[in-house]
Amino acid sequence: MKYTVEIDNQNFVVEVEDIHARPVVAIVDGERFNVWPETGDDSAQQKSLSPTISVPEPDQDLRALEPTGDTAASQQVLSPLPGVIVTIPVEPGDTVTRGQELCTLEAMKMKNAIRSARDGTIDSVDVSVGDQVSHGQVLMTFED
Repeated sequence: MKYTVEIDNQNFVVEVEDIHARPVVAIVDGERFNVWPETGDDSAQQKSLSPTISVPEPDQDLRALEPTGDTAASQQVLSPLPGVIVTIPVEPGDTVTRGQELCTLEAMKMKNAIRSARDGTIDSVDVSVGDQVSHGQVLMTFED
C-alpha cells in the first residue's frame, strides 16, 4: 500500500509492504525503514491501518544512552540510521561527557544529533562531513 505523508509542507510517498507485519517495512524514496508500531488493548487501534510511531520526549533522561556492557560496543559510536554527516564538532584527543553531541546526521531532511553514551576521550573519527553512512556503521571510537 502507498501512503502520502506530509512533513513540514513536504509530501513523501511511503510504501508499506505489510501493515500487519512486525516490524512494518516502509520504503521512502527507495530507502527501507523498519517501524515498530505500538500495540495496545484498544481494539479500534488494532483495527487501524495506520501504524502509531512513538517518538521520545526531548527532555527524556540520558539513561537510554547507557552502553550495553559489551566493551567493544561501548568503545564505538555507531550510526543509528542511514544518512549524511553534516557536522563533527569533536576530533581525536577531545575529552567528551555523556550526552555531549559528537556529530550531526541528516536523514530524510531531518538533522539528528548523535550524542555520547559515556564520558571518555575520542580515539578516532572514522567519518568526514559529507560522508554517506549506513545503519550500524562505526562513526568514531573511544580510547578506553
